[in-house]
Amino acid sequence: MKYFLAIIGGGPAGYTAAERASKAGKDVVLFEQNALGGTCLNVGCIPTKSLLYGAKQYYNATHAAKYGVTAENVVFDYAAMQKRKTIVVRKLVAGIKARLNNEHCTVVNGAASVLPPLRGGAEWGLECNGETYEAENLMICTGSTNFVPPIPGIKDNPAVWDSTDALAAAELPKSIIIVGGGVIGMEFATLYHELGVPVTVIEAMPTILPNLDPEVVQILLEKYKKAGINILTSTKVESLDDGKVTANGEVYEAEKVLVSVGRRANLQGLEALSDIELERGAIKIDDFCKTNLPNVYACGDVTGKIMLAHVASRQAEVAVGRMLKEIPLQRIAYNAIPSVVYTNPEIASVGITEAQAESMSIPVEVRKLPMTFSGRFMAENEGETGLCKMIVDAKNHSILGIHCIGNPCSEFIAAASFAVRNGYTVPEMQQVVFPHPTVSEILHEIL
Repeated sequence: MKYFLAIIGGGPAGYTAAERASKAGKDVVLFEQNALGGTCLNVGCIPTKSLLYGAKQYYNATHAAKYGVTAENVVFDYAAMQKRKTIVVRKLVAGIKARLNNEHCTVVNGAASVLPPLRGGAEWGLECNGETYEAENLMICTGSTNFVPPIPGIKDNPAVWDSTDALAAAELPKSIIIVGGGVIGMEFATLYHELGVPVTVIEAMPTILPNLDPEVVQILLEKYKKAGINILTSTKVESLDDGKVTANGEVYEAEKVLVSVGRRANLQGLEALSDIELERGAIKIDDFCKTNLPNVYACGDVTGKIMLAHVASRQAEVAVGRMLKEIPLQRIAYNAIPSVVYTNPEIASVGITEAQAESMSIPVEVRKLPMTFSGRFMAENEGETGLCKMIVDAKNHSILGIHCIGNPCSEFIAAASFAVRNGYTVPEMQQVVFPHPTVSEILHEIL
């Protein structure tokens, strides 16, 4: 059978593309060698957030006195947390299977390899489990893998974990060193710290979370250091020996070492696409996620754009729209992609930072307010101050970026993304009515 679209990879990009194209009446085949949902659902976003929520419940119970609640002999069961995490993941995977269960969508469990182009490059062939498939369009959604830095002693070290190992561990480590203070590293630092595990974070850059607004990050850094997390910045790991980490000439020791220094595009199975254009080790795409090869698209982490599940899903929607020749053709607003770090407190941001505006020679007005200007925030975040920061174009007063720290900023950053995406000016945003009392009102107060 010949398909309209063949997709390699069943993560957010792959299953979104399959669902959209098949609902349009096009025959689709999707190949996934592991479980549907990809990294995000199975060994990333969802299991991490499930464990983090359990840790937050324990943390809140042991810090409830400030709200007039006393709880004695509070304990947690990490095995139960892990069991719940697994149940959540299985339910969501089952939900994706149900969404793809229609007459136009075929799901194949196995590792697919691309064959040389057919019929002068107009069509594509794939091999999986000994079977051959043909398709008019090919979409590559092979995701990314954990990057293993070339540090002496890291390979075959039983004390070393990556994020997948950490999520699968049946028991908490007695102590842990986290190499890498990016999003993954800081979320795991939050999880382990709130469950009572001594944590040391080693980051080579001058600050943790280097891609975020420095003022927002500084608030988290000061809180975590005060709470007892040992955070070392401008510190380069030189070698590992079991659980001993040598960095900047000093030796640090823990039961486990979690290495989380980024991810790299996964290009396995694509050897036949030798002419595909790469950029910084990832597949280069245009505004519609099309590669330089005819009828070949790429979406998600493999493009190296922004490695977030919601970006992958949006790329898939745009790519399928291009295949279906929908009018008007849509593009992705990469300038308005929201991001969240699920620390405690959360960090959420969209658009450019103050430093980025300066590097781009854009004159801006910077507005700041403590999150305590929201009554709801005050009611629910005793002892916290937080910050909301808005970057406004000084010439036309359009909103270029919003950066927040404080719970639950993840739940209203989409409103900020909408403003940045549509080029709202401050006067236009002032006309938006926010419900009271909500923490989202901070977006109105700051205007």
